[in-house]
Formats: sequence, C-alpha cells, structure tokens
Amino acid sequence: MSDRPGHGPSGEDSRRRLAAALRPIITMAVASQLDDDAVIEAAEAIEAVGGRLAARAGPKRPRQQPDISREPQEFFPTSPIMGVANPIAPPVRVRVVEGVDGGYREIRAEAWFDYAYEGPPTCVHGGVIAETFDEVLGAANMVAGNPGMTGTLKVRYRKPTPLRTGLRIEARCLGRDGRKVHTWAGIYHGDLLTAEADGLFIEVQPSQFLAIAEGNVDSADPLMLEAIRAEAIRVGAASDVQGSVDPAELPSP
Repeated sequence: MSDRPGHGPSGEDSRRRLAAALRPIITMAVASQLDDDAVIEAAEAIEAVGGRLAARAGPKRPRQQPDISREPQEFFPTSPIMGVANPIAPPVRVRVVEGVDGGYREIRAEAWFDYAYEGPPTCVHGGVIAETFDEVLGAANMVAGNPGMTGTLKVRYRKPTPLRTGLRIEARCLGRDGRKVHTWAGIYHGDLLTAEADGLFIEVQPSQFLAIAEGNVDSADPLMLEAIRAEAIRVGAASDVQGSVDPAELPSP
C-alpha cells in the first residue's frame, strides 16, 4: 500500500466518494430548474470547498499504468468515460466476457447518460458517443492482449441514442495485422443498435511511448515518465530513446 495521501486503496475510495457526490450537482447545474438564490448559495458553498481543497493540494498525484490483471473498470480510474474517480464520467460500467469459440476476450458495458451528456434534445451527444467508443475499444484491445493507440475511429450513428435509459455496449478486438489492431463496438438500446464504430489502433513500443511522454515533459507525471523509461530500457531501447524513434512511425493524436 502506498503511503502517499489519496493514493492507496482508502484514498481511492475517498476520491470515488467525492466523484459520486459531485455528479448529481453537475446534472442539476445543467438541467434542473433552480431559483437564483439557491444557485448563488450553492456556488458560494462550492467555491469555499474549492478554496479549502486548493490550500491543501500538492502537485499532480502519480498516475498508474493500466494493469490488465485487474478488472477493466480499474484500467482508467480517472477516465472521463469509465473512471469512477472522475466526477465528469457517467461512469460507463465495464466487464470482461469470454470470446466466441475461443476467440479474444471481449468487453461488455452498461451506460446511463444523464442530462450533462445531452446533444440533440433527449439524445446523447454524438461526441460523447465517439469518446465512449474510443474508451471501450481500447479496453477491448487490452483484454485481448493487443493494446494500442487510436489511429482511426469511424463512427456510424444509426439511430438517436436516448438519454436517461439503460444502454448496452459490446466491444471486441477483431484481429491484428502487424502493428495494426482492428476492433468493433456497438451501442444498443434494448435490441436496437443505435451506433457502432470501427477502430484502427496502432501498437506503440515502450520507446515510442517514452518519446511521446518526453515530448510532453511539461505536463508529464515524473513517476509515470520514470516507469515508461524503465520499461523502454527493459525491452532494450537505445539510451537516446527519443532520438531513436522515427516520428513518422508514431500514430496521429
């Protein structure tokens, strides 16, 4: 167990509790009819809480690399889609199922999108659908043993996806061709397929991840950077890793 505040198991539970407390406030701020006095009172109280937290906040806490031995819900705990410790995440709830006929393991998920995710009236915003696909496809690749970074994401919006109702998501890795990993996902309202996506992901070697992280050094987590560097060294990357990577090989952001 880590002794860093807010980083061990009890710290994670407290952050999940904070995120859960904030979600209904976000929804009410977006969608509820509230009188001005109630809004001002809430804003003042939240500003005060924010000030107290800021006074006690240290530098950015370390981010852990995903551990595929854990449940997929734990892959990205601060993700804006499935991160239970992120108050802007719905969150989408994910689990693993066995693949058909001995194929890759797959992802199944349940989602409930409230008013904060509304696009067209009564419908989930198309951009939210796209980022949900990106997340579950990435998780599907991980449980299939084929992790990668998004190269191309093609979304087809077949029907409007409704808000405030249970939705089912399926995501599976279809296979790979060298460094290219192909995946598919669909969102269902009951038995109706409302949207689907094809993803092309690119396997990225530790040396390439290091090059990306070092290129973003101003926002990089030092401990995460060290973990990526150690992995690059472990697999035999050159000492000057960034100089050894051809930028043309890196996937587009």
